[in-house]
Amino acid sequence: MKKAGIIGGSGFIGSYITKEFLDNNFEVKVSATDISKEEKYQHLMTLENSDYLHICELDVTNKTALRDFVKDCDIVIHGGTPFQLDFKDAKTELLEPTIKGTENFLEIIKETPTVKKVVIIASVGAWNTDFPLPAGTKTSEDIFSEKDTPFFNEESHPYAQAKFIANQTVEEFIKKNPKLNFEITSVSPTMVMGKSLSKREDSTSTGIQFLFKNKIAPNPFIQMFYDTDIPLAIVNVKDVATGIYKAATIPGNHGKNYLLSSETYPVSDVSLMLNNKDPKNTPKIIYQNQKAERELGLPFRSVKSTLQDYNS
Repeated sequence: MKKAGIIGGSGFIGSYITKEFLDNNFEVKVSATDISKEEKYQHLMTLENSDYLHICELDVTNKTALRDFVKDCDIVIHGGTPFQLDFKDAKTELLEPTIKGTENFLEIIKETPTVKKVVIIASVGAWNTDFPLPAGTKTSEDIFSEKDTPFFNEESHPYAQAKFIANQTVEEFIKKNPKLNFEITSVSPTMVMGKSLSKREDSTSTGIQFLFKNKIAPNPFIQMFYDTDIPLAIVNVKDVATGIYKAATIPGNHGKNYLLSSETYPVSDVSLMLNNKDPKNTPKIIYQNQKAERELGLPFRSVKSTLQDYNS
């Protein structure tokens, strides 16, 4: 039985990744920052095949603990970076954990002989730090694909900046190490939505859907979405998990970074659909998904069905 280590495997996206690997007969190790907080991961214990699930405490800044976590894994998924919109100190809460955590991870993986495949959960921020606003001189009608030059803005949200720099770290690592004995593939989801597998109340992804459904703006950043009715590219959390599983198990995609996205709707339509009403606009495909569809065999669910999942 092959073993997958999933850093961040109890979060919103991570829980579905854990389920995907368990469903495909993998032994799975999931990291927990504090193993005493069982409410963070107890929902995973109800998954099918959870007899093959192990919860391990891990601080990604601790190289010894990280080395111990990955030492017997065939596949490692790295999704253990913080996703939060509110912060007091961007450097210590977002930039350092994301960038330094990625540097530590790559250093440890390089010296772990059992690992044959690594998947990095990046973000659309690795391609456009201004998301959901258009990249650079593009308009909201212009498409964006993996052929476009990644766009970085120093005024962007620190979460997006951290993801962009971390992705650059991965790319530089691949260039400096042309003869690795494992493959690294990245995936970059747009706004991930859908139903959570847990009842955790600290999920940013679930929280954003709640805000949009009820048109609540706890800060100027969210208020901007309503004021400008921003077009929002969305992807179903289940599709992201399937894409990550396929990226991990299909050989030959070393060094690639796949955009994972479905349709784009203005936020006003997202609010309508979250309230089981029909959207007023026709969806567009702004962030292109053909590469993931073609190379990972990944169909993308409609946004309407994704938001119905949230309400189910």
